[in-house]
Amino acid sequence: MGQLGLDADAEAVYRILLKRPRAGVVEIAEGLGWPVERAKATLDGLAELTLVRNSSEELGKVRLVNPEFGLAGLLQRQEQELAQRQQAVAATRLAITQVLSEYGEDQEAQTDEVRRYTGLDAINSQIERLAHGAESSVEVFAPGGAQTEASLEAARPLDQAAVERGVQLRYVYLDSVRNDPATLSYARWLHDIGGEVRVLPQLPPRMIIFDRRAAIVPIDPEAAARGVLILRGAGVVTALVSLFQQTWEQAQPLGVSRATAQPDGLTGQERAVLDLLFEGHTDDVVARKLGVSVRTGRRITADLMARLGARSRYQAGALAMERGWLGPGAEICEEPGND
Repeated sequence: MGQLGLDADAEAVYRILLKRPRAGVVEIAEGLGWPVERAKATLDGLAELTLVRNSSEELGKVRLVNPEFGLAGLLQRQEQELAQRQQAVAATRLAITQVLSEYGEDQEAQTDEVRRYTGLDAINSQIERLAHGAESSVEVFAPGGAQTEASLEAARPLDQAAVERGVQLRYVYLDSVRNDPATLSYARWLHDIGGEVRVLPQLPPRMIIFDRRAAIVPIDPEAAARGVLILRGAGVVTALVSLFQQTWEQAQPLGVSRATAQPDGLTGQERAVLDLLFEGHTDDVVARKLGVSVRTGRRITADLMARLGARSRYQAGALAMERGWLGPGAEICEEPGND
């Protein structure tokens, strides 16, 4: 019941009251082996959650609010907090996009630590320059699912040359690339020549880090055509390296055989859908971020809502939190992605 705001003490007292609704403070304390002060403080907490009220018949005692209404009220509060968090995430995303947009339009913002490039020719030239100069490592986030034939062919000679120079090459793709023969073939080729490839159901925006000293990121992750930024500042590149390392540790090697989800668990793809819905994304955005079709994304969403018994996405998010399906402690089981 922690997701509903009840700590261990509150849950213990509440469960006693469910069995003995008229139990007093002393009886509760004796039943749990607690000091009376601890039981009284816990009852005060339950009263703040509107799960108990002062008795109108017996002074100093409480009565249990009908659990059907009391717990439903807590769930409604969770739904409201979820909606507020979704709004906050959306507002933060908009603010970041606006800042990047203003920064990109300021030509005086060009410095040795941050350079802005637009146009495919200019961007490709910078990627080639940095790739040829790499001495120790190239680390890549490749979201978007299936990669274009043009991008794969452009990357092939650069990756080949890097591996031959002894550069450590690490790629993280979306799990859905398993469904695209061209991208899957390229990923396997990378592995065969000595690169390392892993997959995840969801990825941060596209990024390439060279020698952990320079990074290429999109100006706007939602509109790649706007151009890229090349970052060289030690602070920001160190943060991006940390992000890559954390993501790499969560990802699975492409060739690893994965078990199907257990009845009470989630596949990695389902967990990613829940996270994206929790952030307030639309079906189109969910599908794009997972690299699957909109139809497949909607099917996964409908299945999750059915399993949760939810009538709305907000309620699905609250119920998923209550079950422990969202948050760092959630149990995740992997299965192949679909499209």
